[in-house]
Amino acid sequence: MAEFLATGGTIVAIATAIVPQQGSVGIVRMSGTDSQSIAKQLFYSPGRQIWESHRILYGYIRHPKTLKIIDEVLLLLMLSPRSYTREDVVEFHCHGGIIAVQQVLQLCIELGARLAQPGEFTLRAFLNGRLDLTQAESVAELVGSQSIAAAQMALAGLQGKLANPIRELRGTCLDILAEIEARVDFEEDLPPLNESEIIAQIHHVLEELSQFLATADTGELLRTGLKVAIVGRPNVGKSSLLNAWSRSDRAIVTDLPGTTRDVVESQLVVGGIPIQVLDTAGIRHSEDQVEKIGIERSRQTAQSADLVLLTLDAAIGLTEADLDIYQQVKKAGLIVIFNKIDQVNPQELEELKAKAIQYFNLENREIVPMSAALNQGIPELETAILNLVQGGNIHAANLEFAINQRQATALTRAKVCLEQVETTIKQQLPFDFWTIDLRGAIHALGEVTGEEVTESVLDRIFSRFCIGK
Repeated sequence: MAEFLATGGTIVAIATAIVPQQGSVGIVRMSGTDSQSIAKQLFYSPGRQIWESHRILYGYIRHPKTLKIIDEVLLLLMLSPRSYTREDVVEFHCHGGIIAVQQVLQLCIELGARLAQPGEFTLRAFLNGRLDLTQAESVAELVGSQSIAAAQMALAGLQGKLANPIRELRGTCLDILAEIEARVDFEEDLPPLNESEIIAQIHHVLEELSQFLATADTGELLRTGLKVAIVGRPNVGKSSLLNAWSRSDRAIVTDLPGTTRDVVESQLVVGGIPIQVLDTAGIRHSEDQVEKIGIERSRQTAQSADLVLLTLDAAIGLTEADLDIYQQVKKAGLIVIFNKIDQVNPQELEELKAKAIQYFNLENREIVPMSAALNQGIPELETAILNLVQGGNIHAANLEFAINQRQATALTRAKVCLEQVETTIKQQLPFDFWTIDLRGAIHALGEVTGEEVTESVLDRIFSRFCIGK
């Protein structure tokens, strides 16, 4: 991407997902100084054309040499600086599918535009001051959101609700640095430095940074979600659980043990958290070669999952096979499910729960009685998952925004630097020592919003974007 920062030029890309026979509209987007001239060579309208910014024109794309009609389109013109990139931007709203948009894209390239790199439209928006770095990252997060909560969090970042307070904290640090550097150069001409006030300001910034950093884990959870594996012996109701939970017939359910031979997946959202649920093959000794492969995949899936739902048959009770499976898949994130509770009485169920607490070293809230066949116990399962993941505070947290991993790394560095400034002040070291770590904190805070950023960081951020964004 670095070479394109230098060369600039007019870029073009397909800005919408293109799937055969799906989607009524496909958009080709151009940005750069030649956008309007290229568009005028391709676009033809039988009526009067008024090329004004933010006006929609109706017409056709035709080949500039053969004049063959390629597609019937709407053209949207957004002139600099009132555009996403703050450059001249043209969008061709074509018919959906593959053929039309690919032909329009190719004609734009033949007339001098070049294919955009991943995230290059948003990169130009950042470089031209349209967005700061937190807003640019929020664009990618909004596009990739897997839940309403994640989308709202990304939208808050796009509105500057993360960047603005970070800038204020950086401004406070800059003011402190100016006060200290003034004492370094003109100490004899200025009143003594109020150290207690400086310490109070630094303490305030540190408190704010701690609050930002406290959002990182929840933010990561809402963005990436959980991988949950349903494991257990054959015929304990794992597939029935998946079907009941996802309200679909994702998995085949029969009375025959060993029906599931491979991992079956379903996507859910629980408490705002995207969850990838994986129904695995029943774990048992088998001579069937295909089933043995499925069982091994089950073990691997359980080991890589964030959370394991160990499913037991309440009608049969705890068995040696259940304990053996537990030893193979046990991990910090574990919930035991007693399925088929409609086949036992309440006293038998309580005895089973007591045994599970003892054998698996669990708390009562990590055991969920269910009857997947009767759709009983799903709300209780979801509550148990939220309690295990974050103490049940997903809804209570009500995050307006949350920092991502890159931002957390930079804010942690800023926090460490400011803590070192506090230590320096307490040790009564010269002012020069104060300024070293203050500059480090200012630089780290600037990395979050983009005032201080390297080309390699930009490469890492924008290379994750899709081509047309």
